[in-house]
Amino acid sequence: MSRGAGVTAIAPGGYNRATMTDAALVRAVLEGNTTAFTTLVDRHARICIRFAARMLGNVEDAEDITQETFLRAYGALGRYDERLGFQTWLMSILINRCRTALGTRRRRDARIVVDEGAVAVAAVQPEAEEAALRDAIARAVARLDAAHREAFLLKHVEQLSYEEMSAMTGAGVSALKMRVQRACENLQAWLEEERHA
Repeated sequence: MSRGAGVTAIAPGGYNRATMTDAALVRAVLEGNTTAFTTLVDRHARICIRFAARMLGNVEDAEDITQETFLRAYGALGRYDERLGFQTWLMSILINRCRTALGTRRRRDARIVVDEGAVAVAAVQPEAEEAALRDAIARAVARLDAAHREAFLLKHVEQLSYEEMSAMTGAGVSALKMRVQRACENLQAWLEEERHA
């Protein structure tokens, strides 16, 4: 048997970060292993920044809100309920932080940020029509009010179920379905207007 075969890397603090569930990591943090929280941040920061950037319109604000979200989550870990799922619980904190940021923001001309994956695709296929369509969609999504934008992004970008969305937002499933439907109707109308302009 070779020297490293079958050996699993153990993170500082004596746990296997690759195999531990989020719930187990939360328990480890509550037992005093603060390194376990770094693993939770590593696992969930990217989705938080992506969602916040689309909600708030820029990466800098998204990074600030994400950092604030993790700080709040760390302080509230004792109230975390494993049945909810860590990502759902964390996203509910993030959504509330985004709502607060949008509520206090005076300027309403936020722009939606295209994620890194879309930028990479655009670099490989630099077609003017595709770029124009992406820009038109970003402008249309930015025009949605916060509640409709939030529901649209959770459903069609993050691809969550309505039940997951409800757990994160506190809104009922039927209300969320209506918000997504209205968002899609508005987006379609605005894209039609722009196409004929």
